[in-house]
Amino acid sequence: MKLTSKEQDMLDGKYGKATQKSMEILATLGDIYEAEEMIEIKSVQISGVSYANLDEAGLDFLNEMAIDGKARVLTTLNPAGMDRDNWQALGIDENFAMNQNRVIDAFAKMGVITTCTCTPYLIGNLPHYGQHVAWAESSAVCFCNSVIGAYTNREGGPSALASSLTGRTPKYGYHLEENRHGEILFEIKTPIKGTNMFGVLGKVIGDKLGEYKKKIPYITGISKATVEELKSFCASVATYGGTALFHMENITPEASKYPIPTEKKIEINTKDIERGLTELIDEDIEVDFVSIGCPHASIEEISQVAKLLEGKKVTKEFWITTGRPTKKIADEAGYTKIIEEAGAKFAADTCCVVAPIKGRFKGIVVDSAKACYYGRAKNKFKVKIATIEDCVNEAIK
Repeated sequence: MKLTSKEQDMLDGKYGKATQKSMEILATLGDIYEAEEMIEIKSVQISGVSYANLDEAGLDFLNEMAIDGKARVLTTLNPAGMDRDNWQALGIDENFAMNQNRVIDAFAKMGVITTCTCTPYLIGNLPHYGQHVAWAESSAVCFCNSVIGAYTNREGGPSALASSLTGRTPKYGYHLEENRHGEILFEIKTPIKGTNMFGVLGKVIGDKLGEYKKKIPYITGISKATVEELKSFCASVATYGGTALFHMENITPEASKYPIPTEKKIEINTKDIERGLTELIDEDIEVDFVSIGCPHASIEEISQVAKLLEGKKVTKEFWITTGRPTKKIADEAGYTKIIEEAGAKFAADTCCVVAPIKGRFKGIVVDSAKACYYGRAKNKFKVKIATIEDCVNEAIK
């Protein structure tokens, strides 16, 4: 792999040990994937932020990099294991809170913006069409490639940090035009509406992609989709299909750039969606937890929740998970007051996927297919997917 003189200086240690280690990581990655060169990037989003995932070994690595490492591009973080301001009200253990703050402090020393969210594009880390970035969170990567039309591979936590400290990433994978073509055609023959149903669609398509060993779906038959519906779809298709990029005719910006795949066509009808919906509902569920915001809730979704909760009281644990900047807008708009007076709780910086809540609840109702997957696989909850309105109705039953 060819390196510029500056990149070679980084590799030789002339910019410090953390930068050298970072370039070693990226150079090795580039060699593995046969990249010909590095490419400059505009921003980074780092995953692996929860102390529950990192533990002491991961924290030792961060502290070592923080000795002389500094972010060279705009860098934000994935959700942490707790709300940094409101962790006690969410029932987070004090020892865990202390360790989680040690993680955040290590990133802060490196000049990383300690905004912890899986929707960086909603809080200011927003590349434009055609820019190269290095993002790690699966749903954000899928949104970035597909909805925005920026270029990123799905980075791991260490490689994303390495890109932050160097401003570079190896040029391979989805950074190359030839690797961004649709591979399998999905014709949607039934109306899809709402974040929950776009999540179900993502599951159905993701499951099919696994069967055919394909990763880039080209989707037709969707007449319109909101930002909220697309972020739900991105989270779901990435979770169930390992997908980092899709094209949706007349919706996503690159859909007209590449040819429609002709080798394989799959029709998705009403029965397919109904079957997918059924698979995300456990019949014997005993609901004691409701959560909205996986991926993190937008201000539009928070507004909807506030209108539904106004003048009511919740009877179950109810979290609205979102990025802290979005929470501050909700504060100013008066939504926070309405939601908290109803007894629901904001969980900024975190979500029901990465928070240490295993064993605390039996059954969770969400509007997210991704949350259903991790609710079962990670936390052993019974799950039920529903509309935002039905989630709120469940919370106030």
